[in-house]
Amino acid sequence: MKQKLSPAQLKVKRKLNYHYKYFDFTKISPDPLEFPHRYNDYHDIEISSFISAIFAYGNIKQIIKSLEIIHAAMGESPYEFVINYSEEKDSQNFKLLKHRFYTPDDINNLFLGLQKIYSVYGSLKYLFLLYYFEKDTSIKNSLSFFAKNLLSISTKNKKVSRGMKFMFPDPALGSACKRFNLFLRWMVRNDDLDFGLWFEIDPSKLIIPVDTHVAAIGKKLRLTRGKIISWKMAEEITNKLKLYDADDPVKYDFAICHIGMRKMDF
Repeated sequence: MKQKLSPAQLKVKRKLNYHYKYFDFTKISPDPLEFPHRYNDYHDIEISSFISAIFAYGNIKQIIKSLEIIHAAMGESPYEFVINYSEEKDSQNFKLLKHRFYTPDDINNLFLGLQKIYSVYGSLKYLFLLYYFEKDTSIKNSLSFFAKNLLSISTKNKKVSRGMKFMFPDPALGSACKRFNLFLRWMVRNDDLDFGLWFEIDPSKLIIPVDTHVAAIGKKLRLTRGKIISWKMAEEITNKLKLYDADDPVKYDFAICHIGMRKMDF
């Protein structure tokens, strides 16, 4: 049975739906999601999306700059680049690239890890689905296993750097996992912006990617009472958004984030 919305909640719902429709593909820039939209092949989109989400933190200009360097190196097919990745040759593309916590060594380890994953599992989706269970009410548990596996595969027999730990956060440790949740939104949801490639996962189980912009608007709309960006806050905001769309609460993420980024009034 649907919960009856108060007049204030109905007003919020109307605004959320208005902004969701307003922020269509024509409003995508600037956003790291621009990069995977350059491709048509499943694997190219998946790899570009993963890397674009992994680098989606900090100043948007720096994010776009770093992703331009990486995508220039990957060329027309990120999948072919990953499968044929040579540490000796291809890591030279990133020797001058330092994206906040990530060093050139971290980026090299990321590509070596992706090469192993695509060689063994065929895609990131199949690695994720190993620990995805339909009975789970959210993707927290499966995401936690996904993060642990990614870190293990990408750092096997190597010292785990600060950058690699940051690259693969674990929701079980309280992290909001903004970048992982962003990647999952792109892969699971299907609309003008998101690709819907991972159709095995129910969009209602997604958790909103929370950054400073989403947290600030979340507080303004009384979607959260939290003060610290965390997994708990992300779940709280998501659960409140289910009042407005129980089947697809994370559809509002792009609009909420960009309203904050562009300093617009909600």
